[in-house]
Amino acid sequence: MDLFDAVENSNLKPLAEHLRPQTLENFIDAKGLLKKNPALTSAIKSKGSFPNFIFWGPPGTGKTTLAQIIAAERGSKTIKVSAIDTGAKDIKALGEEASYYKKSQGGETLLFLDEIHRLNKAQQDVLLPYCERGDLSLIGATTENPSYELNRALLSRSRVIVFESIELEDLKQIALRALKDSKVEWDQIFTTESLDSFLQMAQGDARRLLNALETLLRLFEFESHQYSFPLDFDGVQSALGNQPLPFDKSGDLHYDTISAFIKSLRGSDADASVYYLARLLSAGEDPVFIARRMVVLASEDVGNADPRALQMAIAGLQAVELVGMPEARINLAQVAIYLASAPKSNRSYVAINRAMDEVRRSGSLPIPKALRSAQTRLAKNLGYGAGYAYAHEGPTGWKPMEFLPESLKDLKLYEPSDLGFEKNIKEYQSWKKNQST
Repeated sequence: MDLFDAVENSNLKPLAEHLRPQTLENFIDAKGLLKKNPALTSAIKSKGSFPNFIFWGPPGTGKTTLAQIIAAERGSKTIKVSAIDTGAKDIKALGEEASYYKKSQGGETLLFLDEIHRLNKAQQDVLLPYCERGDLSLIGATTENPSYELNRALLSRSRVIVFESIELEDLKQIALRALKDSKVEWDQIFTTESLDSFLQMAQGDARRLLNALETLLRLFEFESHQYSFPLDFDGVQSALGNQPLPFDKSGDLHYDTISAFIKSLRGSDADASVYYLARLLSAGEDPVFIARRMVVLASEDVGNADPRALQMAIAGLQAVELVGMPEARINLAQVAIYLASAPKSNRSYVAINRAMDEVRRSGSLPIPKALRSAQTRLAKNLGYGAGYAYAHEGPTGWKPMEFLPESLKDLKLYEPSDLGFEKNIKEYQSWKKNQST
């Protein structure tokens, strides 16, 4: 069975499938994927056994297309399955079938395993020996970082090929080709401005582009009386409805967008912070999750350079829980702008990490007797609390004494910066030091 066989009646195919390139010559390789990976090109044309590959990249960037082309170029027996509905028994059956085919006919089986990151460890362990022995040649496709999702043994026996989002100019050529194939001029569907916006809406995903274009072509053919063609930007939006941004809350794009948001806040770029906040909200991220991350950042990256930052972040979290979306976006934006614009200090973060390291190193050292609780007669008889200097008895609200365990009396954990309010803290610490000498 060859699951890459063409459908006889091409008119029944979706536009994206109908226009899928069938040869290497027609494969869009504007970013030089094949040139950057000569091992892949030579493997395709080689008469020897085909090695295992992992195709990693965003949706609609050509992973399935290139796998189909490879199968056609090599004339391999090809099997396409999705990891979502393929269990360990299925994998074993496919492996045994490929092994028998190799032994009995000397033939090559190419297994295209879509969404390979969905395989659990046990399923990957079943697949591994068939890849090791060369019973089948694996092309695994994934949108997630294979370093995180695949076990080391399987990854070490495969070559990772990185696919990137398709550039706007290449998307335009794909769209124009589709329109020409449909015998429609682009300016019958779009204005110049709406075409550019339409291409950007595709988010570098050719499949997404062609599916949306197919919708517009059907409207143009059958319901043009309801729409004012050529469509302006608002007309395209109305015809297609709201297009959610591509986003998987457990995938790489989720972590990449959160990472960009946090790093923009830390880097004091208010514009970038609000932009990535909008990306997160538009993609359906939980606003409470965003607010909580800003509470952490307020202490970790702003700290005592601006103590009000933590108050702002907590108030923002409370506002989100009280108000809810869509109005909570305003609260989140206010907090994000404040945090991005505040002076930065990670000295509290550094101090607690140093302290945790010290506790792990030195263990539970004896607490100075002056600091121990003296609430019982026995404790007082043992000298607990003796020698404690009550700070408020002096005119300055401070009296010098040792608070750390004896062996750590020279330990320095918190070193304030010269930024924001922390500069005041540093001056106060300097004053205390001078008073002690």
